[in-house]
Amino acid sequence: MSLFVEVEALQRRKRGEDICGDAFVSRKLPDENRVIAVLSDGLGSGVKANVLASMTAAMALHFSASDMDFLRSAEIMMDALPVCQVRRISYATFTIVDTKLNGGTHIIEMGNPRFLLVRDGAVLDVPTTEMQSPKWSDRSMLCADIDTKAEDRIIVLSDGITQAGMGGERYKLGWRRDGCVSFVEQRVAEQPGISARQLAREIVGQAIRCTDNHQAADDMTAGVIYFRQPRNLLVLTGPPFQESSDQYCAQLIRDFPGRKAICGGTTATIVGRELGRDITTQLRSASRDLPATSMMPGVDLVTEGILTLTRTAQYLEAEEPVQQDDAAARLVKLLLESDVIQFVVGARVNEAHQDPSLPVDLDIRRNIIKRIAHTLSARYLKEVETRYI
Repeated sequence: MSLFVEVEALQRRKRGEDICGDAFVSRKLPDENRVIAVLSDGLGSGVKANVLASMTAAMALHFSASDMDFLRSAEIMMDALPVCQVRRISYATFTIVDTKLNGGTHIIEMGNPRFLLVRDGAVLDVPTTEMQSPKWSDRSMLCADIDTKAEDRIIVLSDGITQAGMGGERYKLGWRRDGCVSFVEQRVAEQPGISARQLAREIVGQAIRCTDNHQAADDMTAGVIYFRQPRNLLVLTGPPFQESSDQYCAQLIRDFPGRKAICGGTTATIVGRELGRDITTQLRSASRDLPATSMMPGVDLVTEGILTLTRTAQYLEAEEPVQQDDAAARLVKLLLESDVIQFVVGARVNEAHQDPSLPVDLDIRRNIIKRIAHTLSARYLKEVETRYI
């Protein structure tokens, strides 16, 4: 079985700035069984740095996906991003991680801190070769090829992470790459299955804690690429079109080899009845505008249907991490911690959702699921399948 690649990043902008001067982008190429991720750090901070980093990341992603000779690609990017005449350094750095899901990964770096390869709980020293363009002899790139395995992690960093705390009382020379290595090894030892999403958050959080005032003195980005066997999730929502299929839905929940969620009170009642399982409402999980979650033996999460799914779509589409702890936030966490997600959507119309006084974005169930599935696939690189019954 091919490995699944979870790609996640977390960014923090420099204090006082409205936008981050780093850019992190990724793309899945299903026809080639391939995933590409790029981190770029624009010179300085703010809007100008963001434009430079975004342009560099977009070009690097495009050239990598097109399989153009990379030396030629790099020359084009360097032509577009000349050296700063004052500081004599490139206007933007980049790290490219290009992986095939059969295990081969190619990494090219220019100007960013060296990437980390975590294997068997330790950060390994990976041999690299230097590549230089005759046209731009003062700017060199480092290349590495890795035969990646299950449970490997590749971590890419902007220098806002490694230089965190520089000049302060505790870290006069900054947190540095060695500090990040020690932290990552400790966290992986404590939680071997830690997700890319959580590890990226914790790296950035620890970097901020290294500063004397707990504020980012530079743009910070940590990107994590995690190779693993797929984590499966089944989301069952809505009663089936025919009542004769109720037992089939219950059997799906009973027999599915992975985590399971049910979204919809009627759907949960059907499954509970067919399997002889009790449903217990967790009243404390209710929020001001979302119903509470419930518990059912053998099911990881039980929520209300349309309202919760609509809020879940909004959370997934938003740029900022979810801060709430309501039913939709718990469903988002379950979705993002999974790799291969199967939605089974009942086609029976629920008359309660035809009330014209309900909010405009309270769309019918299948369209909400389409929104969620698209975002999971396009932004979070999940493998998503939707079936209607």
